[in-house]
Amino acid sequence: MIALDPKTTALVLIDLQKGVVGRDLSPHPGTAVLKTVIGLADRFRAEGALVVLVNVAFSPDGKDALRQPVDQPSSAPPGGWPPDWTELSDGLPKPGDIRITKRQWGAFYGTEMDLALRRRGIRSLVMGGIATNMGVESTARQAWEHGYALLLPEDLSTSFSAEMHDFAMKKIFPRIGRVVRTADLSFGV
Repeated sequence: MIALDPKTTALVLIDLQKGVVGRDLSPHPGTAVLKTVIGLADRFRAEGALVVLVNVAFSPDGKDALRQPVDQPSSAPPGGWPPDWTELSDGLPKPGDIRITKRQWGAFYGTEMDLALRRRGIRSLVMGGIATNMGVESTARQAWEHGYALLLPEDLSTSFSAEMHDFAMKKIFPRIGRVVRTADLSFGV
């Protein structure tokens, strides 16, 4: 068991929004990750620990989206984005949660994330969401570069393929944090 201090630990959840959770994901279905996330978020709130909910969104004209030349541009799912795609999934937002909107994969650049965490005395982050190797990994790398200790529960994230998820969990995350399961986390000092 890993004992978390609720005064210095935050749960950071990436892109668990209506336009993302329902996509074809692996190795865990989005609905399974969402169920695990909601349970862990409720545990954090009950202990008085901070929950940070991050979504990705763009202005109506889309001019704040990144547009560098790349070999494989990001695109909307078949049929386009539903009108509520940026809204957090049902069951997630609760009073007292911090809300961050990002306009790229990582949640630190161009947002108030670091300020919101540091001013509250947060030093450790438990992180999950969708997609493991995109938004979660980018945010985890940025958090590590900012000096936060990271716990990355394997069952708290998923991606667009098991291979993408596993690469981040097995090759990247052990170098910047600790890979655990949500069942490994408890509160106490």
